[in-house]
Amino acid sequence: MTYKTHDPAAQEGSPHPLRWRILGFLGVAQLMLILDVTVVAIALPNIEADLELSRQAITWTVSAYTLTFGGLMLLGGRAADLIGAKRVVLTGLLIFTAASLVTGFAGSAGLLLGGRVAQGIGAALMSPAALSLVVQLFGGEERNKALGVWSALGGGGAALGVLLGGLLTAGPGWPWVFYVNVPIGLVIFTALTRMLPHQETAAPRPRLDVLGALLVTASSGALIYAFIRAGDHGWFTIATGVLALLAAIGYVAFVARQKTAKSPMMDVALLARRPVATGTFLILMATALMIAVFFLGTFYFQHAEEFGALQTGLLFLPVAVATMLGANLTGRTIARTGARPLAVGGLVIAAIGMAVPALSMHPVTVVAGTAIAGAGTGAMFVVASATALGQVAPHESGIASGIVSTFHEFGASIGAAVISSVAAVSLVGDTLSGFEDGFIVAAVAAAAGAVAAAVLTPGRGR
Repeated sequence: MTYKTHDPAAQEGSPHPLRWRILGFLGVAQLMLILDVTVVAIALPNIEADLELSRQAITWTVSAYTLTFGGLMLLGGRAADLIGAKRVVLTGLLIFTAASLVTGFAGSAGLLLGGRVAQGIGAALMSPAALSLVVQLFGGEERNKALGVWSALGGGGAALGVLLGGLLTAGPGWPWVFYVNVPIGLVIFTALTRMLPHQETAAPRPRLDVLGALLVTASSGALIYAFIRAGDHGWFTIATGVLALLAAIGYVAFVARQKTAKSPMMDVALLARRPVATGTFLILMATALMIAVFFLGTFYFQHAEEFGALQTGLLFLPVAVATMLGANLTGRTIARTGARPLAVGGLVIAAIGMAVPALSMHPVTVVAGTAIAGAGTGAMFVVASATALGQVAPHESGIASGIVSTFHEFGASIGAAVISSVAAVSLVGDTLSGFEDGFIVAAVAAAAGAVAAAVLTPGRGR
């Protein structure tokens, strides 16, 4: 995108005088988007009880947000390039804030899920546009520091989310996990409206590939619905097969669309490159396993053990801390060891952690096992980003980052859908067998992922 700015400092080539303050507001906005997965996860049992939701509806409470967020993220990034990042950030922020208010008022499954979809739309617009502004506002070594702050929001968001979700749900009630976004969103909107420089996009403007965005989102939605439905109707039914086939057809149509569109959302050829393909696989696995931890743990603690939301949030803090420690250690060692041993090691550690609760379901083993698994997934997040983005050309870094972010959200959707179906008997009954099966499936998936990572991950110097 080429643009003109009316900011005097920017016109003279000097950095924006308020760039660090802007980064602070953009960072808080991004943190809201990250929190809206983990903070809601802690509140799910209370939402289920108050609104009398079915297991499928409670699963869609997570998946509707992450699916819409991931499916439209590339479109949001493209829109920022074409019409200006400032406009897209502010529009996305308003949509997300308004949708949060509606979701908090929800008295039925329909309004709750509609609000979550709208939140996902706002997040898909805001997140890539905000990152684009960070890149534009900072240069040189300052850009690296700013991006470091931006990346640190992921682990911090997980830690804050579990605690904040417990505090809000145990205090004023679960609607406040959504209401809390409203005053924060309005303050950020007002501040960014004043501080961000005005941008004028160059003409002519290429058209947005809305059809491509709808194809990939609808295809993923069909696949997620197949997974969720399987928990009640079976994995090998005709309906499950038809939904999976429709998803496959939709993905093929999306690839064909990207090769023929005048202004495609993404260069699908990037996914054929070994580093990018490996990075997207690892980010998908890491997020799916992370969601499995939160989903199984949340319902085990609150449904089976009858712990309160606040106590549950506190029990998840070791998981969040372990995730951040795993990511930090991996970031410090990846240059020396290379990506392959860390990718395999992260998945093996995750598999071991998931196996611990499966062998003995007890609050102590669940906390210990999920914390171990968190350390493994933290390592995988770092390896995934470094592998996918480490060897792309500068002009491809934006779209490659968008691909990784998209698969991050799809991993959350798939993880919630699969684990919900596997653990269905425990989510609606008084048995622990569903939780045990869920941890077993997660452990097997992580172990199989370790084998795949050993084969797929490029070695040093490749």
